[in-house]
Amino acid sequence: MKTPKFYLVLIFIIVFSSCKEENKVVGKDHKKPNIVFILVDDLGLHDLSVTGSEFYETPNVDRIAKEGLIFNQGYAASRVCSPSRASIMTGKFTARHGITDWIGAASGTAWRKYNRHDKLLPAEYVHGLPKKDVTIAEAMKAAGYKTFFAGKWHLGDEGSYPEDHGFEINKGGWEKGSPMGGYFSPWDNPKLPNKVKGENLTMRLGMETANFIEQNKDSAFFAFLSFYAVHGPIQTTREKWDKYRDKAEVQGIVEKGYKMERVLPIRQVQDNPIYAGLVESMDDAVGVVLNALKDAGLEDNTIVVFTSDNGGVASGDAFSTSNLPLRGGKGYQWEGGIREPYFIKVPWLKNGGTQSDFPVIGTDFYPTLLDLANVDLLPDQHIDGISLKPILEGKEMKVERPLFWHYPHYGNQGGNPSSIIRQGDWKLIHYWEDGSEELYNLALDGSEQSNVIAYNPEIAENLGITLVDWLEEVGANMPTKDPEFDMELAQKRHQSIVNEKLPALEVERMNFLSVDFEPNNDWWGSKVTED
Repeated sequence: MKTPKFYLVLIFIIVFSSCKEENKVVGKDHKKPNIVFILVDDLGLHDLSVTGSEFYETPNVDRIAKEGLIFNQGYAASRVCSPSRASIMTGKFTARHGITDWIGAASGTAWRKYNRHDKLLPAEYVHGLPKKDVTIAEAMKAAGYKTFFAGKWHLGDEGSYPEDHGFEINKGGWEKGSPMGGYFSPWDNPKLPNKVKGENLTMRLGMETANFIEQNKDSAFFAFLSFYAVHGPIQTTREKWDKYRDKAEVQGIVEKGYKMERVLPIRQVQDNPIYAGLVESMDDAVGVVLNALKDAGLEDNTIVVFTSDNGGVASGDAFSTSNLPLRGGKGYQWEGGIREPYFIKVPWLKNGGTQSDFPVIGTDFYPTLLDLANVDLLPDQHIDGISLKPILEGKEMKVERPLFWHYPHYGNQGGNPSSIIRQGDWKLIHYWEDGSEELYNLALDGSEQSNVIAYNPEIAENLGITLVDWLEEVGANMPTKDPEFDMELAQKRHQSIVNEKLPALEVERMNFLSVDFEPNNDWWGSKVTED
């Protein structure tokens, strides 16, 4: 006959076993998972060794990819920074939240001041993150998370800073979109005081994030590390330049590094030793953050996200990198402008090194992270995102939804005002200058070299209708024709780009690779000298 004591012991064993199983599902110590979101500025899909670069070295970022899930069809929500960042924060496509260009870009008749002689006047756009939106930071804060932001914000002026949109701590986020004063202290940033002359900005942001992790290791936290790197002006140390200049020579320096795209020259090779050093500094800082998680004993309970806000700068700005085999780059309507590294590491799912070809986009981060943290979703807010949790759990995602991009502006890098829809393997680009369209089958032509619209008119028509209907539904702003457009002046400008800009870029490229290269005496402030 069993005694009462026996049944009490049996009940204890059953309950204890149940608790152990629940802990296995939720994560280490049955705590809320921490989240570290790493966003790099202007990093191209192939700017990492894990995604195919044979020139740049990124062992720490590679580790995130290899320990997490790699989304091979990952997209930014825009070809430039502010719109893409706003989509991450709100879970909405750019035409819906209204920030369709980088904040500060000229629009309307103000565009004429650049003397570009374009056919259209760019559309007006929203200049700050809308207060009505509940950002992902506000959602996480409401769920009991400590919230932290470090680095580039570029989502509005004072009154629309990170601390105004759910982040309790802000280290370096303000209205500027580039590192004012450069990558070495003293920099000009009222949200990030200078401490040590010559300090590296990228590493400082990594250290600020690491310090936050250490100080809040006993709390659930949402840390958003938003590097200014690898945005121009591109700068590095003499030591890193030496390393990559020598590497370029060993690999073989080709005679020509550029060719003409439609508007501007575009870089064809990854051999810029300055940019390579900047990429490595970013990777070094990522290593500091990953080590902080390990030292705090939080690796097994921390979700790590890594992505970029738009394609690599192959034209315009610093003409830094090549996105080949993808066409275009930052500012462009082709895949090089919007395809990104897109990695999510969820330690307890044990899916390290796996890959998914399901098309995903920046708006998906919001519902995915809420879902992984067991926080109630906000479908009316992140309306253009879906939770990727099923994919991360190894399940098949059966929904085939359209993805939309709307950029009624001219990019500094050579892109044209256009809107895009991708559904399945098909991608349609509609140009607002003349109503022309391009249709690509990305499964067969990922480099977008063959416009197959003439052979698939019905597919193009259906995609075009869906795109226009959606733009009308969300009230998208549109560019207008410029009555002062002068074709002769436009052609003259184009010829000057071909005859003057293209050769000048080749000279600059060879100068960067010269053994005698020296930007200035202190290497942009990285080489600290006695006063």
